[in-house]
Amino acid sequence: MLYPVFLTLHSILRWLVILLALFAIIRAATGITFKRGWMQMDNRAGLWFTILLDLQVLVGIILYFFLSPITASALQNFGAAMGSPATRFFSIEHVLGMIIAVVIAHIGRALSRKAPTPVQKHRRAAIWFGLALLVVLAAIPWPFLSYGRS
Repeated sequence: MLYPVFLTLHSILRWLVILLALFAIIRAATGITFKRGWMQMDNRAGLWFTILLDLQVLVGIILYFFLSPITASALQNFGAAMGSPATRFFSIEHVLGMIIAVVIAHIGRALSRKAPTPVQKHRRAAIWFGLALLVVLAAIPWPFLSYGRS
């Protein structure tokens, strides 16, 4: 009963994560281009991106360990699960990709805040948040994939 609710929430949060990542990257790119100082909104863009990504992972963990029928069957027979592309994606690839994205985003946030100059702060934010977004996009079960979701 809770599975569809959490899955819908997880899907909605996906779009918010992507939008906030783009916002943080655009703020960083315009900061580099226009040699703008590091502003409170630049810091907040990275903060909200990482917070929302953390929330997304928390919802994903709840789905993974407590609600997902795919994960339950995969954990019971791991060898057979690896033979199915859909089960392998949701039980290993998706989870690992998102955890990597969270780590990259947090590293980027820390490094950008600690950089000595505003241009370096913007550059680090653009690079690390951009990498995190690429990993997120690669690990999403897009509808056009054989195991994708709408």
